[in-house]
Amino acid sequence: MPLKSKRPLFCTKMTWRERSALCLGNQLVRLVALTGGGHVAEFRFETGSGLPALSPLWTPPWRTIEPYLYREETHASCYGTITEGKLLSGIVGHNICLDYFGSPSPEEAAAGLSQHGEAPSSKWRKTKIETEENKVLLGMGVRLPMAGLSFEREITLRAGESVAYFQETVRNDRSYDHFFQWTQHVTLGPPFAHEKESYVVLPATKGLTFPHGYDEGKALLQSGKEFRWPQAPAASGGKVDLSRTFIKRGLGFVAAVLFDPDRDNVFIAAVNRQRQLLFGYCFRRQDFPWACVWEENRAISARPWNGQTQARGLEFTTNPIPVPRRESFALGKLFGTPTLSYIPAGGQKTVRYAAFLAPIPPDFDEVRDIQVGGAAIHVMGTKGKTVVVPATGLDGAA
Repeated sequence: MPLKSKRPLFCTKMTWRERSALCLGNQLVRLVALTGGGHVAEFRFETGSGLPALSPLWTPPWRTIEPYLYREETHASCYGTITEGKLLSGIVGHNICLDYFGSPSPEEAAAGLSQHGEAPSSKWRKTKIETEENKVLLGMGVRLPMAGLSFEREITLRAGESVAYFQETVRNDRSYDHFFQWTQHVTLGPPFAHEKESYVVLPATKGLTFPHGYDEGKALLQSGKEFRWPQAPAASGGKVDLSRTFIKRGLGFVAAVLFDPDRDNVFIAAVNRQRQLLFGYCFRRQDFPWACVWEENRAISARPWNGQTQARGLEFTTNPIPVPRRESFALGKLFGTPTLSYIPAGGQKTVRYAAFLAPIPPDFDEVRDIQVGGAAIHVMGTKGKTVVVPATGLDGAA
């Protein structure tokens, strides 16, 4: 159900594709967050702003439901077994993986756990809405009883800015240290992600292709091979440029890449040239040192993918590879960098990051770098041009 508001800053309940949601807006941009899984379903310029009113975030081609309502006996035929089906029943856009990144073990699945932990399949609650003269804030939270964690997220929009500021806190409710994984599972989709019109950019260095190929054997890349971003070893021989989107129909891939260790602040971003629109996130490398880049390009024939799905993942994460927890914890370090995080007994951990949209001038050429400073996000092109995105809340976001 479309939502309209003449208020300069607002946060209100809405229905998004038959899902319960909350919408924040500041007349320039709007953001939609779902209570089912906490997924960010949309982030886009407002219709009537004069800018492209297109959300880059992925909407699956299948009908989604509230994931906490998933029951394997009822929904497996539509979404698959609980191992992945519970997550896939409700997944959209930007979801969070907590407290693990990957598939549950058979024993965990038997206990009711699904892909990427409890958080993206649980029912979230609204904790607060605060509207001030120059900003609006939405607080949401969820309890993860199996993990023994509590999670809170605050999303803030400021007047006149195309930036969403996120603050997230994980609390350890138990009296022993908890080792865990924390991933921002950002997924882009058509029409923003397009094989001829789009590309992605991130300040990465070394990479490793997924050690277990790809679903149904339809792998674009060789398995378990190191590479230098963005040129990765193709399964058919030679190299493939992972900065391109939807590289080869009928194939998919997963790859881990390490953000540049010499940077304090890093980013993920994607551009649609035809729409002249850039979408990205800025964050501290010490919080999320890894990116997991993946692509599904009409490869998986199983439900609900049905060989018709296109999606490009640009995830920033504490853990590089989405494998079962046992395998991931055994890895320890990759390229000398830890692959998991921890919270001390009874303690907590907070991260801040920012998502942003920016129009790109026709003569801008390609994005070379993105940096933060001076209450702004600076998008620098390969020909010396810079797009400046006002971001007065960055002191607490990146």
